[in-house]
Amino acid sequence: MIPGMARAATTTDAFNAVAEPRRRQILDLLAGGERSVGDLVERLGLSQPLVSKHLRVLREVGLVQVRDEGRQRLYRLDARPLQSIADWVRPFERAMSERFDLMDTVIQELKAHEEDENNGDDDALGEGHAPD
Repeated sequence: MIPGMARAATTTDAFNAVAEPRRRQILDLLAGGERSVGDLVERLGLSQPLVSKHLRVLREVGLVQVRDEGRQRLYRLDARPLQSIADWVRPFERAMSERFDLMDTVIQELKAHEEDENNGDDDALGEGHAPD
């Protein structure tokens, strides 16, 4: 951070909201369907006030929607704000994919070299030949 520059509020956008690991855990759980605060508390092993605080941040950036069902509030994921993150990550995915492709090529070359060496060892030991 640049000295003297104000830090952006956590609730300004999806990037800041998902920077916190516990909020990502909540999103992971909500990706599986609607959940109550109590269910999230139980699954995360966190206090109810802490889970509610994180849900508030996620709601403020639009990543989570809530509906009342009787006395219970149910939360669900709204992935639309994640599109800006996906758009930003896309060029890096291409770079990572190229590196993985290169790694696959190197691995195949190493395997081929290893097979060549192993076949040479078999011949040197006389394996595969009929006894005299």
